[in-house]
Amino acid sequence: MAYRDYYKVLGVENTASEAEIKKAYRKLARQYHPDINPGNAEAEIKFKEINEAYEVLSDKEKRQKYDRFGRDWQRYQQAGPNGGGWQSGSGGVDFSDFFETLFGGGGRSSGGGAPGGSFRAAGQDVEQEVEITLEESFTGTQRSLQFHNPNGQPRTLTVKIPAGAEHGSRIRVAGEGGPGMGGGRRGDLYLLVKLLPHQRFERRGDDLHLKATVDLYSMLLGGDVRVPIMGGKTVTLKVPAGTQNGRIMRVAGQGMPRVRSPDTRGDLYVTLEVTLPTSLSQRERELFEELRNVRRN
Repeated sequence: MAYRDYYKVLGVENTASEAEIKKAYRKLARQYHPDINPGNAEAEIKFKEINEAYEVLSDKEKRQKYDRFGRDWQRYQQAGPNGGGWQSGSGGVDFSDFFETLFGGGGRSSGGGAPGGSFRAAGQDVEQEVEITLEESFTGTQRSLQFHNPNGQPRTLTVKIPAGAEHGSRIRVAGEGGPGMGGGRRGDLYLLVKLLPHQRFERRGDDLHLKATVDLYSMLLGGDVRVPIMGGKTVTLKVPAGTQNGRIMRVAGQGMPRVRSPDTRGDLYVTLEVTLPTSLSQRERELFEELRNVRRN
């Protein structure tokens, strides 16, 4: 058998870890599997090379001998300490182990262990990004997604997005991912939520943050200020006399619904920002000057 650089076959460095070797192997095995490339002789040859390389590099003892003896490692292996040789299955890869490694125990059907047989393996998971507004996150919403079946026929899937879903949430839809091989189950579909910015509210976890402008007189003397809340309503805040610019007031239970407990909500935090009068009447100016003089004395 001709010498092959197994590391190059798998596309990894000779210092690669077991996890890196397994990851590279899984990727290539899926790509060149005979069920995905029916009648493709080149892919079948590549598939055999990948499994030959993985058989050696995934075995600690075999890999050590391969690293030590290079192209002569097979001759050494065949001789062995007692002149005997070694085999795996029928002189090649044990494909039941191969598919258990590749597909996480998906197993194989009764197609035998030779390449090109009938194997069963789960389909790949699929991730799809969906954009939602803060209002949709507050109430919950749904999205209709368009897919095509293997026969080319279009298919519409309607997925519910729960109230409280936040930026980065992953929503699993079981059995709506990539098709399996050889009768294996379909993968899953994951919706990755992207929350669009809001004009007034900023979401931080389950809490909402809002800036509200308050006139100078209410900040100095105290007063009421109405602020919006989610759902199109408003609440009235009691601003104490002598409130400083930038003070944050908490409104309990007026934030976002919690996904795992939609009957409870986070809080709303309102930052008060004073607005100064820009056009004073003569009398107002006199009063402000009088107040300034009082404060100085």
